[in-house]
Amino acid sequence: MKRLHVSINVSNLDNSIQFYSDLFGAKPTVTRADYAKWMLDDPRVNFVIEKSDESTGLTHAGIQVESDGELNEMFYRMKAAEMPYLEEGMTNCCYHKSEKSWTLDPDGLPWEAFYTHHATEERGTSEMVLPACCAAEAVETTAPGCC
Repeated sequence: MKRLHVSINVSNLDNSIQFYSDLFGAKPTVTRADYAKWMLDDPRVNFVIEKSDESTGLTHAGIQVESDGELNEMFYRMKAAEMPYLEEGMTNCCYHKSEKSWTLDPDGLPWEAFYTHHATEERGTSEMVLPACCAAEAVETTAPGCC
């Protein structure tokens, strides 16, 4: 079974934790000094907020899967969409060890597909670099007008 993932940068983590806890009717599943995550079943979503001093708003969306087979299916679908594609592989990102790949929607919104293996105590950062159609050498694409 798949779960929608949404990540939003916020200016005030405490205020946002209170707002989303009220909105979802649940406290975060994970809370760190710069991060909070809700693993909700209704709606089925992995919802993350992160403290940012630079920009706020939606940073990316994704699909979290529960098996390697589902992950391979999502990677195939991402490639079939014929947009930029970056296979990141195994990474430590946002207090989790995950395997993931990235793509962009036609308007440039980053989407990831990932399978989380386990939580970590340290915050890692993803190496996702898909700023534009041809900007990253690691991007593979067959999209019209790209590269």
